[in-house]
Amino acid sequence: MRANSNYAVVNIRQYLNSDNPILGEDTLKKVLSEFSCPLNSDVERFLKEQAIESAKKQQAVTYLLISMEDGALLGYFSITVKPFVVSAEPFSNTMRRKLARFSDINQEEQSYNMAAYLIAQLGRNFDEKAAGRITGEEITALAIEQLKHIQYEIGGSVSFVEADNKEKLLAFYERCGYKRATEYPPENDFLKPKV
Repeated sequence: MRANSNYAVVNIRQYLNSDNPILGEDTLKKVLSEFSCPLNSDVERFLKEQAIESAKKQQAVTYLLISMEDGALLGYFSITVKPFVVSAEPFSNTMRRKLARFSDINQEEQSYNMAAYLIAQLGRNFDEKAAGRITGEEITALAIEQLKHIQYEIGGSVSFVEADNKEKLLAFYERCGYKRATEYPPENDFLKPKV
């Protein structure tokens, strides 16, 4: 668990792998049941129905953002590793040289292939106990900070998010520092090299 003055970032594996009788899967399910996201039912469904299994299967790890003030669940994000392919076309020659350092180049398709960290899910809790206490930008910043720690421990240089092709959502990720890498249906991928 890492904490700043306002939030603790808690890996759900701390609940699942604990010998502490206060923690455990039942306690985790109770914590997750407090999450509400009426703006995106997929974000809520993932946390309540898939996050635990994804962690057990080592597919993705979910981090809970807990208020240091009163222990309320304010939001969450999930991180996994996923292959990422991006066209070389939108990048400057300088960025292409940087990308070439940690990716394979497909000369035929003029694309870069790499393993990258995916911020797979990200959500704010709109439950009355948590509503308005954390912003999407703060959650994204905490996810990026967690990625920096992961990169320090095991390496890696690239993180990205996948977003629905909705202008408000795309603008949000651009405000958070992500740059649009491709524009092919059904999703827009965002890439933020850590170089």
